[in-house]
This record gives sequence, C-alpha cells and structure tokens, in this order.
Amino acid sequence: MERTTLNIPNISCSHCVMTIKNELMDLEGVKSAEGRAETKTIDIEFEAPATLDKIKGLLKEINYPAD
Repeated sequence: MERTTLNIPNISCSHCVMTIKNELMDLEGVKSAEGRAETKTIDIEFEAPATLDKIKGLLKEINYPAD
C-alpha cells in the first residue's frame, strides 16, 4: 500500500474536495482519499492497479491537476 499527499492549487472549497474524493474513489486500487480545502491538499492511499501516474492523470482530466 502506498500513501501520498498531493498539492492541488485549484481546490477552493469543500465541494472541490468532495468532487476529487468521489472521482478518486472510483479509480480501481484507491483505498482512501481525504482532503482539506484550507491547505489545498489531498491524502491518498492506494495499491495496484492504481499508480501515482494514473491518479495524476485523472486529476488533470477533471481539471484539478496536482503540482
């Protein structure tokens, strides 16, 4: 199991966090996704077949690219 924290500058409110969380949880292998609008970060726990590249690709696709 891998864990990462991603900075996502486009987060502006809790609705953004919920959108990101819902999209990430639909990605096979993502076990948890928690975020904070105040810090513009998302903590993600994942395993195969999810990869950091797949996660970042999904975030870019939904207009929340990670730094």
